[in-house]
Amino acid sequence: MSPSAFIQHFTAIADASPIPIILYNVPANTGLDLPVEAVIMLANHENIVGIKESGGNVVRIGAIAHKTKHLDFQILAGSASFMISSYSVGAVGTVAALANVMGDEVCRLHDSINAKIDCLDLQHKLIAPNTAVTATFGVSGLKFVCDNVGLYGGPSRSPIQPLNDLQREKLSSIMAEVGIVCS
Repeated sequence: MSPSAFIQHFTAIADASPIPIILYNVPANTGLDLPVEAVIMLANHENIVGIKESGGNVVRIGAIAHKTKHLDFQILAGSASFMISSYSVGAVGTVAALANVMGDEVCRLHDSINAKIDCLDLQHKLIAPNTAVTATFGVSGLKFVCDNVGLYGGPSRSPIQPLNDLQREKLSSIMAEVGIVCS
């Protein structure tokens, strides 16, 4: 897919939207990486206000930040696993699945980064549970943990399968290491 195809597609959406939009780059799920040059061009659109960048490529995040710093365009880290590195090159916030079950910690990390407080230990603490509820166990894993901490996760929709017993046990073990009890 060419950069011009992405530009045409997202320009049409932004033109039609009554509210500002945020681009979402999640190559692990889509198999496509929104080209940096397309993001930079789209950042000039008055109704495109940012991007949730979930690829984890800090060089890419820095390049986008550098090329859009004169615009009213914000970069949001798409994972709690790479918040420090993303913020260090220009991201201003995070949209993280892990915040559903470890919201206090994700917010504390955000605040600590912005206050220039040493928070490397907290960043390290979030990597394993974040990987577990995203890349390893996906939506079903996040729903399982939500259900076990008093939130509604609910059943996964087809074709996503619920966790099996072994997966629930493994995920429960990972979460227990950070003080979250799943049964």
